[in-house]
Amino acid sequence: MVNQEKEIPRQRIRRWRLLIQTGAFLLLIITPLLNYYFQIHFIQGWYQSLGIGNLWFVSPLEGLESLLVAKIIYLPLIIGMVVPVLVAFFLGRVFCGWICPVHFLSDMSDRIFLFFTRKKRKKDKVLLPRQIIWFVLIADILLALILGAPVFVIVSPPGLIGREIMRAVFFHVLAIEGLIVVAVLLANLVTRRFFCRYFCPLGALLAFIGGRRKLKIYHEQEACTECGLCQLSCPLGLNPALKEGGSFYCWNCGECVEICKPGALSLRWLMASERKQLNPEKRSRVE
Repeated sequence: MVNQEKEIPRQRIRRWRLLIQTGAFLLLIITPLLNYYFQIHFIQGWYQSLGIGNLWFVSPLEGLESLLVAKIIYLPLIIGMVVPVLVAFFLGRVFCGWICPVHFLSDMSDRIFLFFTRKKRKKDKVLLPRQIIWFVLIADILLALILGAPVFVIVSPPGLIGREIMRAVFFHVLAIEGLIVVAVLLANLVTRRFFCRYFCPLGALLAFIGGRRKLKIYHEQEACTECGLCQLSCPLGLNPALKEGGSFYCWNCGECVEICKPGALSLRWLMASERKQLNPEKRSRVE
């Protein structure tokens, strides 16, 4: 039995995730309204670059792209990346699973679809090698260097959502780039979180930073009935019963923990020695 520092109560995970997701999305709506109609600028920007008072938080990928394109060390930009990088280092891809507006809209569309249809979740129709996401990250960085422009800053679906909301409030128009977000959401009809699984370079960078994270999904083999519900529930198609909840790809959303009736899965804060025991990379199967 693995000795955990702390186990997160599973019945509360989904409730807290929905609350945080909703609050994070409302922040994208409320911020431009406060800026434009009430001239309150305490909070500015969106998740690519968010200012709260005198504190600025910069997305690690957008910050990295900007540094590579500018070819200078800009200290305020690096400072702005510190908190997001530390969060990813200790907690992994929690931005993807708990804050990202793309995942929130995907989650909401899933809930609405299931509410009206009452249909069980079907298997994903298109499966690609998970490793594709690493090549996407490398390609994004190379493109930024070659083109001399921060590519993902311009076409990032999470960034586009915040940008389109702000454009709608300030200029009362929407840009054609918003169709990228629509395409990302429609791709979920084919494969759950298709973009998030295979083509989000920000998710890849956060996964890389959080590869040795402290917060992981722990699987207790003795309690597992091998029902397969955890894999069906995972938005990324991972199989926690094969220890894939401890892999780079998991974003710690806790959905598998909620659905596991025997209680074989738990979201835990683990010591360094315990994280080594849960390293599944050599045992992970490629989809």
